[in-house]
Amino acid sequence: MSIPSLRSTFGCESPVALVTGSGAPRVGRSIALHLASLGCRLAIHAHSSMEAAERTVEGLRADGCAEAIAVIADLAADGAAEAMVDRVVQTFGRIDILVNSAAIWYPTPLEQVTAEEVRRYLEINTIGSFIAARAAGLRMVAQPTGGAIVQMGDWATVRPYLDHAAYFPSKGAIEAMTRSLAVELAHRNPRVRVNCIRPGPVLMGDGVSSEDRRRIAAGLLLKRIGTPEQIAHAVQFLCENDFITGVDLPVDGGRCIYANDGLQTGLNTG
Repeated sequence: MSIPSLRSTFGCESPVALVTGSGAPRVGRSIALHLASLGCRLAIHAHSSMEAAERTVEGLRADGCAEAIAVIADLAADGAAEAMVDRVVQTFGRIDILVNSAAIWYPTPLEQVTAEEVRRYLEINTIGSFIAARAAGLRMVAQPTGGAIVQMGDWATVRPYLDHAAYFPSKGAIEAMTRSLAVELAHRNPRVRVNCIRPGPVLMGDGVSSEDRRRIAAGLLLKRIGTPEQIAHAVQFLCENDFITGVDLPVDGGRCIYANDGLQTGLNTG
């Protein structure tokens, strides 16, 4: 039996991938660059970081990925996600992979959380992901080779830390959404799959001190902070393996099962 590849899974020499939240230098961009290295045609999505997205596209083209575009969309706006997917299909003629990596987060003490803030998280992190996945998934249903959707959850939805009480519900919903969409889309075309990755600490911000880095690493079974490239590799695996769907895959160095829990505050590192 041959080892699966993106080309063989999607029956296309250059599969088309849309990665939301991939304009800025975060995990989404690492995923996009990795998929480009595997021969994918890329749509780089951004909302407030369109200049960075354009630079990413220029870099991809300079590296030989001539078929790359930047798309702008406010995923909280009505019709924006559908229009984004439409543009990708109009440009490339298909869509094989969607990675929902766009998200917002910032610390807020529980006493200061407002209903408006909770709604904002749900609009972008939850509803935006759902609408983008539905739009891409229904396009994939019409393709004989189907497609793969990878959602980004968060390891800490199973062990929440302080000051993100408004954020975690929006990410916890991603796991239930993944299973529901996997059922819905496979019912229409069994070659469409939906999975979820729950990243652990993989990208430290510039403001994270050496002491905080050591503390975070100590809370992982593997005793080291991960890399965005390890998340990108997990995306590749879930896209290539066409016998996996409806799965929530922790890529967190064992953080979500580790009992050495001196960490009741945390840093979102996606």
